[in-house]
Amino acid sequence: MFDFEKLEVYQVTKIQNIEVLKFLIETPVFNADVSRQWKDASMGSVLNLAESTARMSHADKRHYLTIARGNINVCVALIELSKEMGWLDAERHQTFYSRYEQMSKMMLGMIRSFSNESKL
Repeated sequence: MFDFEKLEVYQVTKIQNIEVLKFLIETPVFNADVSRQWKDASMGSVLNLAESTARMSHADKRHYLTIARGNINVCVALIELSKEMGWLDAERHQTFYSRYEQMSKMMLGMIRSFSNESKL
């Protein structure tokens, strides 16, 4: 088992990615450009999280976690726009939003654990 597979945040992020991919596959009317960007950002969150665990220095770990967390922010912006455009219903939006919020908080905790800075 790889180190990242042991992390709770990885498990949550993996589940979110599966749900996002299923949703986008099952919703062909969803805007193609937004769909592509959402897939890329969503996958970036899990891939950069995994990458962070392979890095040896705290600075490198922090760097990849920060990128992963930035990808989560992109996903949140996309689901907000999608809800406003009527492509994403309120219930599905809330489900995705809650999990993204959980992921972001977990990653922020990890970032802080590799940092001397108290504010991010």
